[in-house]
Order: sequence, then structure tokens, then C-alpha cells
Amino acid sequence: MTLDRKVVSILLVSICRLLTGIRARWQSPPDLRRPTIFYANHSSHLDGLVIWSSMPASLRDVVHPVAAADYWLKSPLRRYLALRVFQAVLVERRRANADAPGDDKRDPLLSLRLALEEGQSLILFPEGTRGDGNELQNFKSGLYHLTQQFPDVQLVPVWLENLNRVLPKGSRLVVPIICRATFGAPLDAPAADESKTAFLQRARSALEALSS
Repeated sequence: MTLDRKVVSILLVSICRLLTGIRARWQSPPDLRRPTIFYANHSSHLDGLVIWSSMPASLRDVVHPVAAADYWLKSPLRRYLALRVFQAVLVERRRANADAPGDDKRDPLLSLRLALEEGQSLILFPEGTRGDGNELQNFKSGLYHLTQQFPDVQLVPVWLENLNRVLPKGSRLVVPIICRATFGAPLDAPAADESKTAFLQRARSALEALSS
């Protein structure tokens, strides 16, 4: 790790823990020898940072938040944090027209697949967009397609509590509130005869169960 990344990482983790008082609870230690997708509920721009800050430093080196390219590339500071510090995997939120010619036929999961092929782990928000923090939205199909291509990838649900109150949607004011990140037991891989709808519902239910 470069010196600037190490210093900025320590600073961000310290600020995050100070503002959120984040407390992490692991129900079952994951097998860190395997690439892992940590998937979580999404209600704040701080969600990825909070999960990342909840992990030991050795794990943060190989776990990459999945983030929207249009947001994190908007300014030099965001670009530096996303690419240099978090080493985020960026995706385009606007899917290209399937009938478009040549390079415009972009695979929105390509960057995620490349990271998993290299043995890296991801922090993913399968709802796709931020919710209100009270109820999970339906999961997008990306989580299912990734498990189909990478059946050995470990899936770990992470329930975030109170993040919607620390930085509410549409607000720029951070309100210091104690938050929790509960890391659940790894989810069983999709069965051969399990449909996309059934798998996504099972993954969603496993995440919801951590909120109680």
C-alpha cells in the first residue's frame, strides 16, 4: 500500500468510526481464501465506507466497493478517493442500448466480473439505488448473474442499521448516530434448479433476517 493511500485510509476510517460509532458484528467468519461478495442494504452515500471501515485492515486491501461511475468521477476529490483510496469497482448506472453499434454495447457487470476473476472481493448493493432505510427494495438481477458465472464466490449478507439517519437521502448534513453492521453467515450458492426469482428472494430474505 502506498503511503498516501495508507494515511488517507486511516484518516477516513477514523472519521467514519467517530461519526457513526460503527459497531461490527460477525455471525460467522467468512472463508477469506475465497473471493466474497458482501451484499448490503443501501440507504446512504456512506454505506460503502461504513462496511469498508468495519473490516480489519488486511481485509480492506482485497475488498472493493462497487460504486456508480457518474457520481464518483464527477470531481477530482471523488475520483481520487474512489480509484486511489477505496480502489472501487466503478459501474455505469445508465445501461447502453442493446441495439447500439460497436463499443456502445457495454456489459454493466463487466468490471465486477474482471475483479472476481482476479480473486478480488466486492461490496455490492443489489437494490441498485438507495432506499429509505426502512424497507428493502427488490434486488436487481446482477447478484444472480454473478453467482451463475462464479459459483464458488462466497455471498455474505451485511445489514446496515441507522445509516439512513446519519446521512438522509438529499441531505449533506452528517448527524452523528450509533450505527451497526451485522455480517451474516455465508449464503448457500444457487441450486441447479433454483430460478433467478427464487434465488434473489432467498438472498433478500437472508439480509432482512439480520435486521431483527
